[in-house]
Amino acid sequence: MSEAFNVADIFGEDVFNDTVMQERLPKKVYKDLKKTIEEGKELDLATADVIAHEMKEWAIEKGATHYTHWFQPLTGVTAEKHDSFISAPLPSGKVLMSFSGKELIKGEPDASSFPSGGLRATFEARGYTAWDCTSPAFVRHDAAGATLCIPTAFCSYKGEALDQKTPLLRSMQAINEQSLRLIRLFGNTTSKKVTPSVGPEQEYFLVDAEKFLQRKDLIYTGRTLFGAMPPKGQELDDHYFGTIRQRIAGFMKDVNEELWKVGVSAKTQHNEVAPAQHELAPIYAEANVAVDHNHLVMQTLKRVACKHGMKCLLHEKPFAGVNGSGKHDNWSLTTDDGKNLLDPGKTPHENVQFLLVLTCILKAVDEHADLLRESAADPGNDHRLGANEAPPAIISVFLGEQLEDVLDQLISTGSATHSLKGGKLETGVSTLPDLAKDATDRNRTSPFAFTGNKFEFRMVGSRDSVAGPNVVLNTIVAEAFAEACDVLENAEDFDAAVHDLIKKYATDHQRVVFNGNGYSDEWVEEAERRGLPNIKSMVEAIPALTTEKTVSMFEKFKVFTRAELESRAEIKYENYSKAINIEARTMIDMASKQIIPAVIKYTKSLADTVVVVNQAGADASVQAELLTDISGLLAETKKALEELIVITDKAAEMEEGEDQARFYHFDVVPAMEALRAPVDKLEMIVDKEAWPMPSYGDLMFEV
Repeated sequence: MSEAFNVADIFGEDVFNDTVMQERLPKKVYKDLKKTIEEGKELDLATADVIAHEMKEWAIEKGATHYTHWFQPLTGVTAEKHDSFISAPLPSGKVLMSFSGKELIKGEPDASSFPSGGLRATFEARGYTAWDCTSPAFVRHDAAGATLCIPTAFCSYKGEALDQKTPLLRSMQAINEQSLRLIRLFGNTTSKKVTPSVGPEQEYFLVDAEKFLQRKDLIYTGRTLFGAMPPKGQELDDHYFGTIRQRIAGFMKDVNEELWKVGVSAKTQHNEVAPAQHELAPIYAEANVAVDHNHLVMQTLKRVACKHGMKCLLHEKPFAGVNGSGKHDNWSLTTDDGKNLLDPGKTPHENVQFLLVLTCILKAVDEHADLLRESAADPGNDHRLGANEAPPAIISVFLGEQLEDVLDQLISTGSATHSLKGGKLETGVSTLPDLAKDATDRNRTSPFAFTGNKFEFRMVGSRDSVAGPNVVLNTIVAEAFAEACDVLENAEDFDAAVHDLIKKYATDHQRVVFNGNGYSDEWVEEAERRGLPNIKSMVEAIPALTTEKTVSMFEKFKVFTRAELESRAEIKYENYSKAINIEARTMIDMASKQIIPAVIKYTKSLADTVVVVNQAGADASVQAELLTDISGLLAETKKALEELIVITDKAAEMEEGEDQARFYHFDVVPAMEALRAPVDKLEMIVDKEAWPMPSYGDLMFEV
């Protein structure tokens, strides 16, 4: 049994949080730093020097020998360069430990090898990391020892955003300004700041490390490129919320402890739908902190899994035939004095401010559905979106019966006079209490669902940063708020104007509201009748980044420039092509070096058996028939392999960009599927001992 501990005693112990700052910083320095955090005031170098010194002393007490500017380039993962605290040796041969305000505020990693999408040439190497003081620094303990990690933004020499954090912070400024405009119209003069709050739920798979290392596809691509379904999958629904196995429970315990120490409020853990699949969800935090925390969650899951002899798979679709993994992005807007703009209250029909916020969000989602869809696009998500396991690729909004009824009243009669009540849920068992029932059910098939006091954007991929989707949500809603405020600030009769605007937005954008089954074929047909876009793949989604509508909006709110958007589109096309190229070449490698040789060896053994049995005068028809079937599939495999080699080489020779990415999607991916089909059939009839890699059953059920 492990030693018991109180979570409250360890939570945030490795974070340079507000409590630590109050204890260690002089009052004036603390006050100036708080002004920077809360009001965006510039921090002078003298103040930064004091903060840096105290941060260094605190980190050294935690065992830190190095510090790093921890940032999020456009690679999909975080980046860091470690510098020790030692300064130049003294004449005595000793060294001083130093850390200046300049080193805290600004770093200078080489930017040449990070994706820039043409924003800079390879020889233009200079880039800067800038301290994001709104996200607290922390000490991370791992095999390297202890390192002080300072969350930062990352930009080029000319100021272009080369990361996920910079546009996120810009979008948070935009939604703050426009939200304050809106709530001032309703008489709120006390709130000073409105912040998007985010809670990303993280899904993941765990597999045994030894079995993982026997699968080249998992090593190189993060997913299985071949694999036949085992006799049992997820059809019994017995894994979902089932009892957590002891090996997994030990892993989860260590993950929680590590996360709690660095201030991540890991709250919920459970088994997910597919075998070997699990989920971890935190308590909400401000958007930029939540993004940092989610990166910490993903890194911690991977690191702790290794310590337990396992590997954590964050790919959206590690296994065909069972559910893949997503990341539900729970988004709301909260004032600095605790008011949630998405809280409808007990009588939503009377909550005019909420109804305006709600209908503005409907307008934003409807008008920018293509951009919201693009924010969740990655190569792995192409395997999920639109399948019967994840939200469809069609953007729609679930509001529930109560809010849909209120909007229907507004649209049909011009006013809402009542709200549906929740009532009581009678269990029918005398020893159980009757439960208060919510006014609406939930809809797990909706990509953008209202869930009481927040929206849950359910399309995000499990590997992806949630920064991108939240940049889009913040900015499109800021635009809708701004347009509403432009009307209302000039209205002679505010009450009548806001009433008319709510009705107009509800009516004009009713088409995006859908409370039914998003998985049904009928909804696909209905969505087409409504004129809603159905963007089925990443390469078809990327153009949304550079439409005139998108560029105009992002430039208006100073979130992205046209050049930054075009660079991101270029990076995404390149990333898609590279991802599919790696997958295709991994399939070629596995089929050529492992699968075909193993099957040839097995057919020889089978052929020898046929000869021996025939010579013994016995019936060898079963063996002969099996040999014929395997030989036929082997020939099919060889033919598909040769075709994949040719088409992959052709794709690789194309110029990088949209055309190449589309060729990979529409030509290479089908060729990969054509190779997989006979191989998976072969796995079902070749002796398991002869098959060159662990099966799906081995991976999903033996962990």
